[in-house]
Amino acid sequence: MVAPAALRVVRCGGSALHGARAVFSLAGGRRAPSDPAGPSRPSSLCRFLLCASGDFVKMYSVATEELVRLLRGHSDLVTGVQLAPHNHLQLYSCSLDGTIKLWDFTDGILIKTFTIGYKLLALYALPTSEDSVFVIIPKRGERDTFQLASVKLTKAAGQDTEAKEVSVVLEGVDVSPKCTAFGRECEYVASVKGTNLQVYFFKRKQLNRFSLRAKTAKGGNNVFTCVACHPQEDCIATGHADGKIRLWRNFNHKKEYTYSTLHWHHDRVMDLAFSAEGTSLLSGGVESVLVQWHSGSDCKKDFLPRLGSAIEYVSISSDSTFCCTSHTDNRITIINSNLRFSKTIQGLIKAREVKTGLVVDPRTKALVLNGEPGHLQFYCLQTDRQLYSLDIVQQEYIHQAGLNQSDLVRVAFSAQGKWLATVEERKETDLELQLKLWFFDEKTQSFKLNTRISMPHEDRITAMCFRDTDELEDDSLMLVTAGRDCVFKVWVILEDTDPEAQQSLSWSCDFVGSYHNYQATNCCFSEDGSLLAVSFGETVTVWDSSTWDLKCTFCHPPGKIRNICFGRLTCSKYLIGATDHGFLCCWNLLSCALEWSAHLNIIVLQPDPLSEHIAAVSWLLKESSLFVFKPSEPRPICIQRKLCKEKIQFAAFVPRDVPETIGSEKYLWLRRSQLFFLTDRQELMTVSTKPLEERLTLSSKQLAVEESLPVTAFSLLLGKHRHQQSQGSVDFGKVIHHHHEQDSPAVKELLHTPAHVLPSASFLCPIFINSLLISKENKSAEEVPDEVEMESEEAEDDSDEENNVTETKQEDTVPIESLGETTYKLSKSEEKELRKIRKVDYSWISVF
Repeated sequence: MVAPAALRVVRCGGSALHGARAVFSLAGGRRAPSDPAGPSRPSSLCRFLLCASGDFVKMYSVATEELVRLLRGHSDLVTGVQLAPHNHLQLYSCSLDGTIKLWDFTDGILIKTFTIGYKLLALYALPTSEDSVFVIIPKRGERDTFQLASVKLTKAAGQDTEAKEVSVVLEGVDVSPKCTAFGRECEYVASVKGTNLQVYFFKRKQLNRFSLRAKTAKGGNNVFTCVACHPQEDCIATGHADGKIRLWRNFNHKKEYTYSTLHWHHDRVMDLAFSAEGTSLLSGGVESVLVQWHSGSDCKKDFLPRLGSAIEYVSISSDSTFCCTSHTDNRITIINSNLRFSKTIQGLIKAREVKTGLVVDPRTKALVLNGEPGHLQFYCLQTDRQLYSLDIVQQEYIHQAGLNQSDLVRVAFSAQGKWLATVEERKETDLELQLKLWFFDEKTQSFKLNTRISMPHEDRITAMCFRDTDELEDDSLMLVTAGRDCVFKVWVILEDTDPEAQQSLSWSCDFVGSYHNYQATNCCFSEDGSLLAVSFGETVTVWDSSTWDLKCTFCHPPGKIRNICFGRLTCSKYLIGATDHGFLCCWNLLSCALEWSAHLNIIVLQPDPLSEHIAAVSWLLKESSLFVFKPSEPRPICIQRKLCKEKIQFAAFVPRDVPETIGSEKYLWLRRSQLFFLTDRQELMTVSTKPLEERLTLSSKQLAVEESLPVTAFSLLLGKHRHQQSQGSVDFGKVIHHHHEQDSPAVKELLHTPAHVLPSASFLCPIFINSLLISKENKSAEEVPDEVEMESEEAEDDSDEENNVTETKQEDTVPIESLGETTYKLSKSEEKELRKIRKVDYSWISVF
């Protein structure tokens, strides 16, 4: 029996694209042999950008911004990527899981995994070290102390290898990869931390240390922030917290060193990078401006401003034709050599604070949440890219601390995504609130503002929801808002009869409800829209949505109601609530009684829109745990304790396009919807039962290639043809015999192996040709006589047969050789004797 797959947490998207410095592949080279000529397949004739993102390495096309490939295999955060110095079609990656992986990134093949035994925080691959790399590792036994070490990558057989030869090069280095750099021809390494610069010379085994005062007389801050080394000269560039750049020379002498200063940045220098020839230096900082310094001169410099957010990393291609900047808002900007903007790759924007929660757009199945200040971002989970950004506040945002500016706090979609409701607030002397209703315009394929309502409540809005019923029309569509002003309001659509009105539909308040002057905290509609539940402090009230009569109340003191939701489908008679005192309660709406309760500190409660399942996330002892249950059953279906060590803020079920194949009954709740989490660090995660894709055999690689073909007319036609072939093989398997079933594994490997690792053509050609020359005599003894019998009857009796088969004349017995297997064919006389024997009727034996 196969053990059921375990549930594991995967950083599925939204991970920081600026977690490590991105690298450009080299231009030119071969096209991967397994790649079709389609536009979405990777080819080394193009140039790619490879960057770390969560547990994956992502490969983007520089020309189209398209995500071409996702390299999976690491089980923790990827912290570094480097091109293999001696093979530009291979890539090294390191991770906190303690492994270094070698990839053929053009084919997506994991070549080798080296287990180091340490958490790896940065990676450096040098052309002078063919069988070793440099990594930053934590020092055992000491907290927050890190070392630069050399790791020898053994060439032992097998895909998984332990790299035990780890030698420390520098002590006390900074954990950031941009605080360590290797110098000209890798003769030395420079590392900065605090106010200290240390340079180690490999050949002389000499270590020079240089220190600066933390503060200058004029108030400058000399703390080092980054370092870069000139590729052709003995020159080290260091960035500092006060915006200065120092160019160090003659540092091979401890006391005779010199440095010059460049200054433009008004705040800390985030990263530095020399061009391939060393003729220019690029710097980036919090000003969102890329500065190009020419020949180390303070006078000659160019600027590329308004890049959106602070620059975290700067990368330059090996031929200096492209550079890219990685930004703190999870964006990568690709820039031409003439300092002109080329392309942008936008991931999930890290907002200052996510107040809207995770909302799913019914139209695009995109996640919707806070993005840029005052904007909603629509984030595609499949491509890990932002679809578009919607400006809600429609005011220019001023990047200055202390200013009170409008902020987006609530979002809700109608069931079909036709309407969007947003709430924005601004706190000055008095609270300013605006409720906006947006209508989706089919012509422009965008949302247009329909109704603006100033101060819909007298205090902050705590919750908002539409009546979630697909069958309802606009005239019965409802929006409910709950506020700290102790009321909830029902908003409906009214039709304007004035012919001169700019729009025929607008929203207006239809009902105001309250309960004992308590603050309204949560609201939700039942699945059929007939009931509305509103929580007031420790009490949950249930209202009839047609008459707005109060039907019943549920109370579970102590503790205020933190979350509420209705059951769905067969569990629609239940109402679930979680309190801030650590209780999860289930009430029966038919009996108006408490069905069951559990002592759990639930912080997130999320129902699946396509099933009866409800996901609840608890927070206890600085760890998040997941519970999945049906309201009709008090025992959870799935319990995943210690899901992650980060606090989960929000969760959302996203319907799948195609139901997932789940092997374990315990995880069938993942079949139709996928559960996503957003942590307090704004990391987007999901749960999966699929194992890590540690290995890709040649056959599975080919299957992956076929599955990743673009959906074009040709691919659809090709898929239909393959489907017909497979159907024919199944339906007529007893009649049709495919010659390729007899091919040896060597030939199959030949057809699926990349060309650059194959032997010479002169060696392979005879084997390949012989494998294609498969004679009829290689068939089984049962198949050959039947065909021969029909042929002989036609030749000897001249009678009409249903199948006319032309016999191919063969010579006398000659051995045929096929990949080491030798078979002998029958002579004419032997075949004739065999036919006579077969004509004898032996049916009389059946009587006995």
